[in-house]
Amino acid sequence: MRILLLCSSFNGLTQRVWTELLADGHEVVHRTADSEDAMRAAVAAFDPDVIICPFLKERIPEDIWTSRPTVVLHPGPEGDRGPSSLDWAITGAEPEWGVTALGAIGEMDAGPIWGTRTFPLPAEPPRKSALYSGPVTEAATALAREVALKVSDPAFVPRPLDYSRPGVRGRLRPTMRQADRAFSWSDPTEHVLRRIRAADGSPGVRTELAGLPVSVFDAHRGPATPGEPGTIALRRHGAVLVRTGDGALWIGHLRRVGDGPRIKLPATTVLRDRLAGVPESLEPLGTPGAGYREITYHRHGPVGVVGFDFYNGAMSTAQCHRLAAALRAAAAQDTSVLVLRGGQFFSNGIHLNVIEARPDAAAEAWRNINAINDVCREIITCTHQLVVAAIGGNAGAGGVMLGLGADQVLVRAGVVLNPHYRTMGLTGSEYWTYTLPRRVGAAEAERLTGECLPVGAAEAASIGLADAVLPGAPDEFDATVLEYAFRLATADGLAQRLAAKAAVRAADERHRPLETYRIRELAEMSRDIFDDRHGFAAARSAFVTKQRPSTAPAPQQEAALTRSVAF
Repeated sequence: MRILLLCSSFNGLTQRVWTELLADGHEVVHRTADSEDAMRAAVAAFDPDVIICPFLKERIPEDIWTSRPTVVLHPGPEGDRGPSSLDWAITGAEPEWGVTALGAIGEMDAGPIWGTRTFPLPAEPPRKSALYSGPVTEAATALAREVALKVSDPAFVPRPLDYSRPGVRGRLRPTMRQADRAFSWSDPTEHVLRRIRAADGSPGVRTELAGLPVSVFDAHRGPATPGEPGTIALRRHGAVLVRTGDGALWIGHLRRVGDGPRIKLPATTVLRDRLAGVPESLEPLGTPGAGYREITYHRHGPVGVVGFDFYNGAMSTAQCHRLAAALRAAAAQDTSVLVLRGGQFFSNGIHLNVIEARPDAAAEAWRNINAINDVCREIITCTHQLVVAAIGGNAGAGGVMLGLGADQVLVRAGVVLNPHYRTMGLTGSEYWTYTLPRRVGAAEAERLTGECLPVGAAEAASIGLADAVLPGAPDEFDATVLEYAFRLATADGLAQRLAAKAAVRAADERHRPLETYRIRELAEMSRDIFDDRHGFAAARSAFVTKQRPSTAPAPQQEAALTRSVAF
């Protein structure tokens, strides 16, 4: 079946739907549509059997939805309408939410029902971004596949939206405004946390910290300290601990409101000159109630687990330095297996926001790429432990390559990988010219980095990019990975396997020293960063400010819009 995905951006949800429909054997294209004319042009060029809109903010012209099946995936249960569905669900502590497949009509979100899925919401306020990339994406993907099946069924007729039907409990909700999100720092911690997390990702909640108007993001529970609500008690690794009415919250990221660069950045970066006298938290790892840890280490008998959970998967120079140090410490333990466990996102490579905010952006990009290279080197050269990369969330660019340095790469079912750099105007580093061809071969490595297309979990395993796909929700995945690692650590022949690993690394080093890959990659990256030969500065700025880049996409990006996959 010919399926056209119309989207406002080729975001994680759209990429997941695209990879799954391809895996089902459909011919699928995606087009970014920011106007009615763009939508008409896309439909005329591809002539699809069905149009599916996983993430579309624009209204679909009547001449499109009357000419062929056109289905919108709305992130709300049946009957829910409006653009702020998830924001209202989290703010209102809904116990259950859902996704509905709706036929497009003139009235937004009011079309006939093609299908619906529901799921429970946790009592702990979820981040909106985590809810969207987790349960919403799972439900929307299942619905997209269901729609594709129903289109080919001549007996299927979508049913009208009927609010008198039992179970239709959704309603039309207005766009959530800042007035709806507002809180006072003297409010209870639970209240403040829920409001911040309901706006996480975008648009944040406007408030004031240290006398500066800001939008706040990335909130975590922290230890209560005496003092006035709204004042800052501590800082730690980019975050600040803000007192509330009955406790405190760590705030990891802020964006200035008003004058100055409006870029989402670590809180201490935005408040830099206003934190004089605020002490650094020196609580050791594992302190009860500390609440904010980007990097953790836990030992489970012969298995050591380094966890790293960086906001949106971006890794700044400082974060890379700390992660490299954590890996060195973990490698020095007498464990047999070392697990690298990411967070909501495994890793998306260097921190473009921090780079863009620096007056010496090119120099900061250079520092950042060298720092993440140091992390990758620690993984590749760890020869007296088996290293397992547990990719439980999406990964992109250098974040994919970071994981490939491990001996075993395990991905959670539903994860999407983007093992390429060119859309950002970079040729890439992270030792990818060593790790990627070693796993998939030279020809496949060239295709992956040249096509600039996402890879689903099943395809990743089929081409050798991953060793296994493990099912389950994130918590289940973590438990399964630990069981997998424990089996590796206690299996017969472990000593021989470690000896063979060390021998292969030594042979590779004799053939071509590892640092020569880094030197060659950085020679190309220096031209990308300092000479800006492929438009890195413009692409970076557009990404950070959520604007379209001023430069046209590279030819290979325009050409690589359709693909069929065979497993």
